[in-house]
Amino acid sequence: MSLPEQMRQKLAAKALQRQLERAGAQAAAPFEPDRVTQQERASLARFEDMPAYQQVRIMRQMGTTLKVESPFFRVHEGSAGATTRIGGAEYINFANYNYLGLSGDAAVTEAAKQALDRYGTSASASRMVAGERPVQRELERALANFYEVEDCVAFVSGHATNVTVIGALFAPGDLVIHDSLAHNSIVQGAQLSGAKRLSFPHNDWQALDALLARVRGEYRRVLIAIEGLYSMDGDIPDLARFAEVKQRHAAFLMVDEAHALGVLGARGQGVREHCGVAPTDVDIWMGTMSKTLAGCGGYIAGSTVLTDMLRHLAPGFLYSVGLAPALAAGSLAALGALCAQPERVMRLQANGQRFLARARKAGLHTGTSAGYSVVPVITGSSMKAAVLANALFEEGINVQPIFYPAVEEAAARLRFFICSTHTDEQIDYTVDAVARLVSTCR
Repeated sequence: MSLPEQMRQKLAAKALQRQLERAGAQAAAPFEPDRVTQQERASLARFEDMPAYQQVRIMRQMGTTLKVESPFFRVHEGSAGATTRIGGAEYINFANYNYLGLSGDAAVTEAAKQALDRYGTSASASRMVAGERPVQRELERALANFYEVEDCVAFVSGHATNVTVIGALFAPGDLVIHDSLAHNSIVQGAQLSGAKRLSFPHNDWQALDALLARVRGEYRRVLIAIEGLYSMDGDIPDLARFAEVKQRHAAFLMVDEAHALGVLGARGQGVREHCGVAPTDVDIWMGTMSKTLAGCGGYIAGSTVLTDMLRHLAPGFLYSVGLAPALAAGSLAALGALCAQPERVMRLQANGQRFLARARKAGLHTGTSAGYSVVPVITGSSMKAAVLANALFEEGINVQPIFYPAVEEAAARLRFFICSTHTDEQIDYTVDAVARLVSTCR
């Protein structure tokens, strides 16, 4: 591509980026009915005029204008792990959460098949309305034992777990205070609750402490929400410090373990094992079955008082169909494999450290990643991330870019999910390819 053409593309990308940011701001702007004309009111009844659709349209226009094919929604033709098949070809795969290789594992699949034969494809109704299946409670008891707490309750969606639990437990007059990089589900749950929502700088327990020292007296109950391993940056909080802050300010502490279970700690017990924190120092342990546990859904582990409230009052449990028995059985088998085969965890951790060390040695910007299951390569622009993802795909590597507005434009990146089943050769080949392609895409 000629230099003038490159300049035209950069200018076009910046113009479209500004349009995208304006559409995002419009979507978040408060509604002022006195300033809406009759003609504008008519447009409010069209999906095409919604700011959210304008954002989608602009993102598509960016790809068309800059001649960059979308890397999203590629169709996988089988079980996806360290490798996957797309369009009849095999790729090294860094775009899935199959951290310990248990999705597709023969024993896990067999457990799900047996439950499928016995119970069918669905629980078919709410567990309160239509009763339970033994495997649902077996999974919950196993998770409670794993976390060394009194009980656990399973939900059909990880995202909905945070939304419905925070929304059910907290209310106007309360405060939900979360890490600035907390998952969307935590933010959505706080908004649903009606509680005041504040954030503190990423992983900064001292800033949280200072903020609570100023405002704690203004609120009835306070929830502190953090993650065990952050899914965008791959870094870890100092859990012991956060537990101290929670105790000092008489707050509840919730830890989202979605990406930490099976990843952190010598036995994969998550951030509590990694940081040497007692299970009861955290009030609400949240996690998902869609990653290490090779299924789908979410869970909350903690006291029986907590789980009793959620079973009877959390809308996402009470008014939702129960977890499909086949999924429960598969996740139960995966949890058993995690406990019985800690070598999977050791291999994953070795792979993550290898990827991170080689990436840093090659001069790649990996941010604050601790080198476990998530390692970003920060590109600094959404367009560069898309171009690199497509170039890597051409070289047999499947990795997804993360664009604005999921992250700030300057923090756009490729996000590599590491699995225990990746080989040293796959990791080395990938890092070398990324370093080579980044150097040609300045």
